[in-house]
Amino acid sequence: MDSFKLLIILVIGLMSFSSCNKNLHYFTERMQNEYDWEERELKQIQFYLSEDIVLTRSRRGGKTRIKDGKIQVKDNSNVEEIKFKKGTPGTVIFSPKTDRVAVSFESGADKFLMFGPNKKANGRFVLLAKDWDRNIGQITYDGKTYNTTSESAYAALLVQLKGSGEVVYKSRSADGRKVRNRN
Repeated sequence: MDSFKLLIILVIGLMSFSSCNKNLHYFTERMQNEYDWEERELKQIQFYLSEDIVLTRSRRGGKTRIKDGKIQVKDNSNVEEIKFKKGTPGTVIFSPKTDRVAVSFESGADKFLMFGPNKKANGRFVLLAKDWDRNIGQITYDGKTYNTTSESAYAALLVQLKGSGEVVYKSRSADGRKVRNRN
């Protein structure tokens, strides 16, 4: 009897958990082509990040002093980091091409990241960089150049899908087939 109660509680828990799920799916090139959304329609869709994105940039400043014919450098360095957490909501602010979208995750004129489809990621719209040098990508954000690691390269856009159309499934099981003796 206790295992039956546990099963009931587990089923209720799973049902309530699944009802809270946002039903997020990757935004893909196939989806964009199938629905043929224009920029104004893309601006109405709520996007979410599938993975964390971290942007960093270093600024070096230093003072020099010449003493006894030698240059002495006092080096100062500042590191600026911007984190975009998995699940952060964003909106499209413009689409320069049919296969590119600029998504903003905070307010500000130049505060956006570019996403586009990647064949290696099944056509998912992933973070785009201006240039990749080994495992470091260069990203322009808020008018400044930042670096990101290859871990951010597969951060993709997610969208919430609600099905209103009817999906009909036909399912059957094959009975199997045995070799017949021909004696």
